[in-house]
Amino acid sequence: MSDDKNIPKIKIVKNGPYLVSGNIPMAKQTILVDNQGHGVKWEEETCFPMKEQYALCSCGESSNSPYCDGTHQKIGYDGTETASIGDYLNNPQVINGPDLMLTDAQQLCALARFCHRKEGGVWDLTEQSDNPEFRASAIQGTWDCPAGRLIAWNKKTGKSIEPPYEPSIGIIEDPAKNVSGPIWVRGGIPIESCDGSQYAVRNQVTLCRCGKSRNKPFCDASHVSKGYKAKNTD
Repeated sequence: MSDDKNIPKIKIVKNGPYLVSGNIPMAKQTILVDNQGHGVKWEEETCFPMKEQYALCSCGESSNSPYCDGTHQKIGYDGTETASIGDYLNNPQVINGPDLMLTDAQQLCALARFCHRKEGGVWDLTEQSDNPEFRASAIQGTWDCPAGRLIAWNKKTGKSIEPPYEPSIGIIEDPAKNVSGPIWVRGGIPIESCDGSQYAVRNQVTLCRCGKSRNKPFCDASHVSKGYKAKNTD
């Protein structure tokens, strides 16, 4: 019989942390930008010690970020989940190009800014995807979108074109905006609501760690508008 502890999973505690299990590796991921402030590259820095299980802060007030230190209980944190349990692909904006199709679930935007390329925005590039350079740039822009807001699809096969992520977690820092970003969940890790229901499994998605999102548990870029800086991020 399999040991559930070895199966990658994230369980949301009511008004509390994200309980991560299954020996999921975690590393700090920093957004590098160009002179216009657009994301151009991810830089992986600190790799956190491997743990079979750990609890990540969701309220934004832990003094041991990214880990939970129990502060949510002291401050009476309201972590009420407001995001839809259903699949966001049920009603995305769709952009059709000659070779690619792009689905855009705007409510998932984490404002990482990789969708703006030197050749143009991924939306315009998709509409010009018969150009190999534009096609490649559009795909890369969707791959670097940590929230899974943007997904490129091969129009001939009808299949999504997504990065081959293994289950892993990234703790995002955004020095260009002087903020700490969300928790980047990669590789199709199941996320379970505090009531036991399960969110649609996606290749990548971002969980709020500032405590301010209006689309909990997912990031809605409130960390930028609120100027959120996690404690103990060095």
